[in-house]
Amino acid sequence: MGHLIGKDIYRKLGRKVDNLTMRAPWNEAFHAILRELYSPEEADLAIMMPYGLSTIDQIERATKYDRARLQKLLAGMCDRGLAMDLWLHGEYRYMLSPIIVGIFEFTMMRTGPNLDTKEWARLFHTYLQTGEFYAANLKHSERVSPLRTLPHEEAIAPAQFVEVLDYEKATAIVESANTFSIGLCSCRHEKLHVGEKKCDVPLETCCTFGTAAEYMVRHNLAREVDKSEMLDNLARAREIGLVFNADNVQQNVSFICVCCKCCCNVLLGISRFGYPNTVVTSNFVAQRDQDLCADCGTCAESCPIDAITAQPDGQPKIDTSICLGCGVCALRCNTGALKLVKRKQRVLHPETTFERVILQCLERGTLQNMLFSNPQSVTHTFMRGVLGGFLRLLPVKKALMSDTLRSSFLNAMKRGA
Repeated sequence: MGHLIGKDIYRKLGRKVDNLTMRAPWNEAFHAILRELYSPEEADLAIMMPYGLSTIDQIERATKYDRARLQKLLAGMCDRGLAMDLWLHGEYRYMLSPIIVGIFEFTMMRTGPNLDTKEWARLFHTYLQTGEFYAANLKHSERVSPLRTLPHEEAIAPAQFVEVLDYEKATAIVESANTFSIGLCSCRHEKLHVGEKKCDVPLETCCTFGTAAEYMVRHNLAREVDKSEMLDNLARAREIGLVFNADNVQQNVSFICVCCKCCCNVLLGISRFGYPNTVVTSNFVAQRDQDLCADCGTCAESCPIDAITAQPDGQPKIDTSICLGCGVCALRCNTGALKLVKRKQRVLHPETTFERVILQCLERGTLQNMLFSNPQSVTHTFMRGVLGGFLRLLPVKKALMSDTLRSSFLNAMKRGA
């Protein structure tokens, strides 16, 4: 290996993961996760790897690892979801997995013999239940999250349906893909092993598409299915009354999570920890027809984030400030009193993964790492410090995220890339 691995290797790894697309605050629970999942040599490699997507040649130059050893280490990390290898432009490109969506999901989606799944579930549960992860990523009212809610098409008011765009429809997302996989729901699997799964929802529901599905199948993190089985999976989820939370992009959506109220860590970020920006809402919101409402309370019981409450007179009250626009309440309403209607102000979703990553990192103070990605370069280290300090200035961040400058900023990033 040729590298001195000090006793603080996992603290350095923690800083590296914290500086990816989602913040991962350091505490003893996070330390325990890293020690459990990474060997010291893998931790050393991860610390020296570039932050963004890189070829094997780029990683070899940055880390000085022998090519054969490097390939073996990367293969093992990809098999366990600690890194990702994506086939792009005729070759594999590698990147470290962030804590979410990444290390947590892929670890808890693993199947097979001799896996310490119960211990992994305990470690992740301990980490997430402190609330520090949610605060680090959401306490400043961040607007760009990795997931967005899809409206159930059957719940949309007929007059509004013509305005639903394809990227807002689960069925259209499936129809546009050419590769499909279904795997274990990481949140439900975690809750099962810590004794907090209160539902009878099957574990195998998580949907991935395209390049992401190829990665999942290649590393036995999910099984390949055809379009018909994928549509059946979504239909079953709709019948159960689950929330569809998809990749927060308009083009080439890579996944749809099928989420329940008791298990989903994203939904619990709202209902338990009080961060309504944990997931980006759909462009719809629930609306009640008072004349049709039977005041039965079914909608309040079915709402996955408790955005509907029953008043003393029995009438439901909808908190439109946190309503996801998922339509689960409307699917459960026996009288047809609840429907989804368009929000007054349209929700902006990033067009591509590139845009989402840029905006997500800008909000969380890590964009400079994506632009100057080699940790071993003195020049890159200097530029990360200078640019990072500039981008962390609140007026700068607000200006670049504003409706006025956002498009120009993203276009400049695209030209630079």
